[in-house]
This record gives sequence, structure tokens and C-alpha cells, in this order.
Amino acid sequence: MELFNALRDQIALVFPGQGSQYVGMGKQLYGASPAARQVFDRADEVLGFSLSQLCFEGPPAELDDTFNAQPAILTVSMAYLAALKENLGPLGYALTPSLVAGHSLGQFTALVVAGVLDFEDVLKLVRERGRLMKETGDAWPGGMAAVVGLDSSTIQSVVDEAQASGIVTLANDNSPGQTVLSGEVAALQRAMELAKQRGAKLVQRLAISIASHSPLMQQASQRFGGILSQMPFRPPLIPLIANNSARMLTSVEELRSELAQHLTGPVQWTRSVQMITAQGISTIIEIGPKQILTSLIKRITPEAKLVALTEADVMRLIRG
Repeated sequence: MELFNALRDQIALVFPGQGSQYVGMGKQLYGASPAARQVFDRADEVLGFSLSQLCFEGPPAELDDTFNAQPAILTVSMAYLAALKENLGPLGYALTPSLVAGHSLGQFTALVVAGVLDFEDVLKLVRERGRLMKETGDAWPGGMAAVVGLDSSTIQSVVDEAQASGIVTLANDNSPGQTVLSGEVAALQRAMELAKQRGAKLVQRLAISIASHSPLMQQASQRFGGILSQMPFRPPLIPLIANNSARMLTSVEELRSELAQHLTGPVQWTRSVQMITAQGISTIIEIGPKQILTSLIKRITPEAKLVALTEADVMRLIRG
């Protein structure tokens, strides 16, 4: 298996964010891995409802709700990791990374792996994060749109011009030529028109009514910062690459600041991946639903050794 070759190197673990969820995720693993089952059961207990059933059975609209999707993706990613370590046996220690990173919500999975917070605390934290984002989005509605095929200077000029129509900003720099914009609907629509005029290969409105990673999330950011200040953070055992600054974070103060600002600031995923490889790490393992980050990383650093561990991959390991 490709994983065994990867474990001979220094590795970085990366974790996906919202949008990677799907109905049925984790269901096979729950039946096959006691360690994964324990993660799901603990999540159900902490949250006070059957998150596992929502992951396994849906309905899709309920799973896709920000309030539910965030703890669901965290739980599934942690269940995959638990099952991997359980079935690798003595080799499980080799899954200890030199660096961790996560795309948006994925940063919270990285927090658990880095030893900053316990799974139970992070589970409650992302549930509250989702609630605040949804509440703020209801008060200040907006939207998001993917744009493919424009370079960074062109997309910035699109944003600058569209701001005459309201708040709009670059939310995700996912990979060269692939970005996500976020903001008020009128300004977002104007940015989409301008992007098409300037030769974008794809401009697509996302099925979300929340303007994540934009100034419209300011209220959520302020309230979330207050919650973060009360959480029992520990210094990370493993450096975490920040989404906002693409810097390695190694202190509690840096982490609290990053996570609060994260709601209004952009996801600098291209720079985050470049920071990983700049540390001499060429093997990057994605753990979580789907393979969204792996496809992005291929565009950012084609020379990297990439392993995507989806549920099907973990099940193949369990079955031998």
C-alpha cells in the first residue's frame, strides 16, 4: 500500500474542511473498526444527539447545515485516523507528523492531532463555531463563488472593482488559478460578472448563504474569540501551519489569535502548502472525507508525494 512507503519519510498530515461531507461517510468504518466506533460514540455522547446517524443516513440538507457539517467532518476525520493507528499496530507511531495543517474547519482537526485541545473540547468548539457562523449569516446574508482560471493579480483587480457594489473579498486561495470569493450578494454577483469578462474558465456560485472568511463574519469572530479565551489550550506538540498567515504556529497565543481571525480572514492554502514543503517535507497525507486537498496540492506542488486516505483506503487496510 502507498501508505507504507510514505511512512518511511517525514510527513505532514492535512485535514479537509466544509464541503467534504457526504451522507454515508464513516458508516463502513463504524462497523469494522472498534477505534473508529469509539470516536463516533464519544461524539454522540458529547453533543447529546446521534451525529453518527446523521453522518451515516442523512438527510443531506441536515448534514450540509454548517451547524452539523463542522462537527461531522471533524469526527469522521478523527475516526479515520483512529482506525489507521489501530490497524497499523507497531507502525502506528509513524503516523506522527512533523507538521499539521487543515483547510478552514480542518484546522480544528489539526488542533487535536497537535495536542492543543482534546477531541471533546474541539467538538464542542466547532459546534459553537458553526452556530455562530449560521447566526451571523442570517443577520448579514451573503454568498460565495468559485473562480477558476485567473491569476492572482487579475482576481485581485476583480475584487477591487466589485467592491464598489458592496463587501466582497478573496476568501480562499486554494491553488494557482483556483480561488473562492465571498461577500454581499450584489458585490459577489458583480465580481462574478467581471471574472467572466476577464477570461475565467469557470465561475460558479456555491450553494451556501454564508459569506465565510469575509468581513461579514465579524460578529461571529468577536463572539468566537471570547469562547476561545476560555478554552484550556496547551502549547502544540506539533507545529501547525496557519491558514491566515501560512506561518508555523507554536504558541497558545498565536493559535487563539489565528482561530478568531480565521472567520473573517482568507484561507491561504497555496502559501500553507508551500510552507510545508519549505520545511523539507515532501510527503503529505490527507486524512478525511473525499480527496479535495490532494487535488489542490497537486496543482501547488506537483513534485510532492501525496497520499489521500479516504474511507475506502482505510477499509482496504483493515481488510488486509
